[in-house]
Amino acid sequence: MKITFVGGGNMAVALIGGMRKQGFSAAGIQVVEPFDTAREKISDAFGVRCTASVDAAALNCETLVLAVKPQQLREAIAPLCGRLGNQLVVSIAAGIRLTDISRWLGGYSKLVRTMPNTPALIGAGVTALCADASVDREGRSNAEKILKAVGSTVWIEDEPQMDAVTAVSGSGPAYVFYFLEAMESAAIRLGFDPQAARKLTVETFLGATRLAEQSSEPISALRERVTSKGGTTEAALQSFAASGISDAIGRGIVAAEARGRELGDVLGKD
Repeated sequence: MKITFVGGGNMAVALIGGMRKQGFSAAGIQVVEPFDTAREKISDAFGVRCTASVDAAALNCETLVLAVKPQQLREAIAPLCGRLGNQLVVSIAAGIRLTDISRWLGGYSKLVRTMPNTPALIGAGVTALCADASVDREGRSNAEKILKAVGSTVWIEDEPQMDAVTAVSGSGPAYVFYFLEAMESAAIRLGFDPQAARKLTVETFLGATRLAEQSSEPISALRERVTSKGGTTEAALQSFAASGISDAIGRGIVAAEARGRELGDVLGKD
């Protein structure tokens, strides 16, 4: 599979790095990136062809990955309009809907929209994918191969649900960091030095997450197993409940989903 990336930012670099580790050939990867420094770094790191603009060679591919910021996507793909044959176009631009990408490409519809999250930068991401009805099984498989280079994948059949994906997993790392900040701050207030506080906090979160990943039990059951009646954990959880933390988290995710829909409307304007 020959792949051309339009945009050479952090996520493109993560994808290329992951693909190369999985055995993708450097000769089969190209990058269209307008900035000289970025092109040099990518070329030096991965040995792939880089070009400043969309040329005939860049279009000689089976898959195009749109890896630019959402606000820049329309301008970045303008040179593709009317020049596509049967390529699969995979977008990792957050919030941009398939109908808008299709319109900007002159009605081209062989499209897959994806929503990776930032842990993809270390190969530990999760990406949701949503395909236009015109994308066949092979196209879906090829899109999944690319995104699996940086983590796991989930297919979403109803595109409006991609806003909920953004709210849960796209923004989710920030929620985790927010909770880690609070735990670390509490540990420091309890007398730990910053280094010990960070280690206790991060390692606890890593261990608990791995346990949840490897267990087939509901997460609620894992929580209950740690919570002895009348014990220290119960005291903390009762305090959380009294503060309405669970409901607040739910409201926050709903607010993120609503904002995602609003941004989709704004980004897709003519």
